[in-house]
Amino acid sequence: MALQDELESAGNWLFRWRSFLPLVLFVPFVIDMRHFEWPMHSRQLQDVWELCCLAVALGGLAVRVVTIGHVPDGTSGRNTKHQLATALNTTGIYSIVRHPLYLGNFLMWLGMAMFCRDWQLLVIFVLAFWLYYERIMIAEEAFLRNKFGQEFDDWAARTPAFIPRVRQWHAPSLRFSVRKALRQEYSGFFGLIGVFVGLDLVSHLIVDGQPTIDLQWAILGVFGLAVYLTLRTLKKRTRLLHDPKCSVSPQQQTQRQAA
Repeated sequence: MALQDELESAGNWLFRWRSFLPLVLFVPFVIDMRHFEWPMHSRQLQDVWELCCLAVALGGLAVRVVTIGHVPDGTSGRNTKHQLATALNTTGIYSIVRHPLYLGNFLMWLGMAMFCRDWQLLVIFVLAFWLYYERIMIAEEAFLRNKFGQEFDDWAARTPAFIPRVRQWHAPSLRFSVRKALRQEYSGFFGLIGVFVGLDLVSHLIVDGQPTIDLQWAILGVFGLAVYLTLRTLKKRTRLLHDPKCSVSPQQQTQRQAA
């Protein structure tokens, strides 16, 4: 099997399990946390650092929300069984980067990895993330090239894969759908908040010897849980988070992009 075919095959396998395999990155993280201490022995500095880490992670979530909110159903989803694309997204954030969702994932995980303030852990994280998602991106692009042909090649030639080229921004072809963004990203928001609450608890356990959660994280954790339960209920039992304007056919999407 040619190397390109091997990478594509590995990428398709990783694609199916991409919701779970990144959790392996927590192994070196947990090991590193055993030696955790406050920066300069100051809890106040740690509070500031934690907010910086959260800001980076929320920035990644914001990239995902902007991406999801501007694309039609059948593209840029959380599907894991097989590749899916009813249209080729080339406007909005897709006009400056080909894989904005993975860029968002990177920033979310980076914010969490920064918590320990260990550059060696950050290097491990960046290398592992790149090796993992590079194969998924190769598989996804092979699928898109087979489906959309020259249209994909033209878009890929002018749009970077991972580092955005902001100067070539083109307005999204679809309006932002708050309902779609909430429907697809509420679990990511809750997971992100849950991780930081857990990190705060563990950091106190290691440094102070007792499992304590700071008030601000406790409040944020309760808020995150309330948002999660509310949106999950609305998604499972109602149609309030369904936006019919996101159900756009490939032909309509093409027409909007050409407009």
